[in-house]
Amino acid sequence: MTEYFEVHERDGAARIGELRLAEPLTTPSLVERADRRSTDGASGGRRETAVLADAGSLWPAERDVPEGDESKLTVLPHRAFPGGTADEVMESFAVDYPEVDYPNAVVVAPETADDYGADGYVLSGAQEFVGHGAGFRDAVVETRSAIPADSALLLPGVATPRNVATLVYAGVDLVDADRAVVAGTQGIYLTTEGRHYLDSLDELPCACPACRQSVSEFDREDCVEHNVNALRAELAVVRERVRAGRLRDYVEGQARHNQWLTAAFREFDQQWTYVEQRTPVVRDAELAATTEDSLRRVEIQRFADRVTSRYRNRFSNPLVLVPCSAKKPYSESQSHGQYHDAIQFRGHKVSMTSPIGVVPQELELTYPAQHYDSAVTGRWSAEEKEFVARVLRRYLERNDYPQVIAHVPDEGYRDVCERVEAALDLDFEYTVEDHPTTTESLANLSSALSDELKYGKRERQHNTVRAIADYQFGERAGDDLFESITMQSRYPKLRVHDDDDGEQLAAMVPQYGVLSLTLAGARRWVDSDAPTKRVEIDAFAPHGSVLAPGVVDADEDVRVGDEVVVEGPKAFAVGRASMSGAEMSESTRGIAVSVRHVEEK
Repeated sequence: MTEYFEVHERDGAARIGELRLAEPLTTPSLVERADRRSTDGASGGRRETAVLADAGSLWPAERDVPEGDESKLTVLPHRAFPGGTADEVMESFAVDYPEVDYPNAVVVAPETADDYGADGYVLSGAQEFVGHGAGFRDAVVETRSAIPADSALLLPGVATPRNVATLVYAGVDLVDADRAVVAGTQGIYLTTEGRHYLDSLDELPCACPACRQSVSEFDREDCVEHNVNALRAELAVVRERVRAGRLRDYVEGQARHNQWLTAAFREFDQQWTYVEQRTPVVRDAELAATTEDSLRRVEIQRFADRVTSRYRNRFSNPLVLVPCSAKKPYSESQSHGQYHDAIQFRGHKVSMTSPIGVVPQELELTYPAQHYDSAVTGRWSAEEKEFVARVLRRYLERNDYPQVIAHVPDEGYRDVCERVEAALDLDFEYTVEDHPTTTESLANLSSALSDELKYGKRERQHNTVRAIADYQFGERAGDDLFESITMQSRYPKLRVHDDDDGEQLAAMVPQYGVLSLTLAGARRWVDSDAPTKRVEIDAFAPHGSVLAPGVVDADEDVRVGDEVVVEGPKAFAVGRASMSGAEMSESTRGIAVSVRHVEEK
């Protein structure tokens, strides 16, 4: 059972945690062996992270289990195995780790990782797979999947200022300074973009205490101090990025300085189950989509999948495809205001965009549709065209329209439309002359809809909350939950009420573009055919939040940010998940669900 480590915030596989020592340590962090304090003077601040007590290897001799104390993370007596060790050898020399009542860590290989009840797990052989994208991915995924979700993963001997952001992105919580120290003794000066030999530097590109001198005075002892300072500073940057929910944006840029780092995060993009389970479904952080790698982000792929497998068009009017806008949400942009004036609720507006794909007007607020920002060049790459064409084709295969009007410019958009038009044997009507907002183009768009009747405010509002329910809860959830409803307030702060008794069922959350259920709405959700995400708790009534120790079981498809129903012998509640379902079931510390409404039984 994890006693001395707790996760507080999550950004994919990266976490902000707390190593609960006598003096708590915020992770991801640097940890160093307590018996190396002689270096403190040469690298100011290292005393704060000198919290690792290594009880030693069992290979040379048997060792007693140390007494330990709450000021250190004690690595219990262990046997490390090099990469390639046969399974039978590892089984023969496996260590039976004892249960202790102080902060402790055990040493494991990916093949031997298991739940040993430790607070931390030291992954052996890191030097052999760090530097190889697929090998690094396999080792971390296999290990993290085997150890408790609320335990810290320590990767020793590999961290540098350049690679530590990617290590944390993959799921590493703790690193040491060994590699940075060794590089310094060799006269190798480390930065976030690479490594430099001291004799090749004309000036010191850093302002840390060790670097406040001339290059001629800077020696290898100073280089050690600088390298550790640079590693510590980069970890501080990474922690802030995790707190902001924007580590992936940073890693995409940082990894460009090294081929294996680029390979590593691309390998994790292909590890859908591992990354998707740990990625929040909603957040208010901006998503920077500036490279083609952004197309493979979980948030992008998840949105495209839900739009093409859950969403269902409920309008009987023609489909009007329009380009996206730099301003979000689209409807607040000048160009979309002009499209609206021409369409006048006679067509169903769907925006085409890279990297999101297609965005029906009802989902323009739903994460990440109003949260992404991309580099606008007016030119789409072949990969962007392929992705958006694939999404648009799947969308049209699922949704029938009496007519498809493509009010799109030539750059990229028209090529995509023509590909889908040919693939599905449809006839699109193109209305743009030169540019979508010219007088001629807007007149063409209005004329193409001249025979159509407008749909009313009631239909727009009802279709909006039903579409969001489809996206958020599952296919046809909108009809199951909101068959007979009335609406109150104005978009985007719509409130859904039961048409019979007037009881409120849900409210729209403009910040994320999702629905927040009341207790009545949650009960209707439970009674409907829509897939319900449940968290089973023990015999208590939660107030404010449900802590992980109180969770008996949770659906595995629960993700951070999901709307969930909380049920137990003494309470029925609804709230938002702060952990994934798997993490709720495994964890012994931390907030599992932030409860919004609760009813005691």
